[in-house]
Amino acid sequence: MLLSEPTILVACAVAVILVGMAKGGFSGLGALGTPVAALALPPSTAAAILLPILIVQDVVSVWSFRHAWDKWIVGWMLPGALIGIGLGWAIAASVDERALMGVLGGITLLFGLYRLWIERGNRVVAASTSPGWVGALFGMATGFTSQVAHAGGPPFQMWVTPRKLPHLTYAGTNSILFAAINWLKVPSYVMLGAFTHDVMVAAALLIPLAIITTLISVRVVRVLRPERFYTIIYLLMVLLGGKLMLGAIS
Repeated sequence: MLLSEPTILVACAVAVILVGMAKGGFSGLGALGTPVAALALPPSTAAAILLPILIVQDVVSVWSFRHAWDKWIVGWMLPGALIGIGLGWAIAASVDERALMGVLGGITLLFGLYRLWIERGNRVVAASTSPGWVGALFGMATGFTSQVAHAGGPPFQMWVTPRKLPHLTYAGTNSILFAAINWLKVPSYVMLGAFTHDVMVAAALLIPLAIITTLISVRVVRVLRPERFYTIIYLLMVLLGGKLMLGAIS
């Protein structure tokens, strides 16, 4: 059994906690899930274990934020995400995942630093009003990076955080969009034969931890002040970007 190895168990548990925090509202942290699990497993196996767990966590997060999400944002990003998922599936074999994560990390780091700088000292910054077609492009990037490594959080953040949604609406929009994206990824994983018996057993054993982590994160997000929520998101983007870059370099 995969989780009988202590190093695999610890790596997968940490990965599940990270994606649980992301599903609970701290968007972006989920991008670390696959790289952390891949410290002890082949990346394809790590991604296969996490997908059923993500889907279960989606149920918790969607139910928790079902009354607060932005239909306009999801409506623009989801079609682009579908295209991105198709591209990721079609060229998965030729994608250098380490290089992709390094580039994604660099962009995420710079974006997080930029937003922290312009909003320093509680400065009031006008919300972005970029058109929907821009969101479709970011949706494509979200779908692509999600298909390749469950790392769709940063592109989502880059388009949605500047729009300054109420923080619960932001969390709900993230939950609804990624719930749809994760189900859209299932056929490609099935066709690739990724859901082996060992993979599904490992995922099932990790699901209780996934649910608990998601519920705790939802609780924390609900009591956070909105301005503090966005500061935390930008700080997490900086840390996430730095970690992805270091992982790519090393």
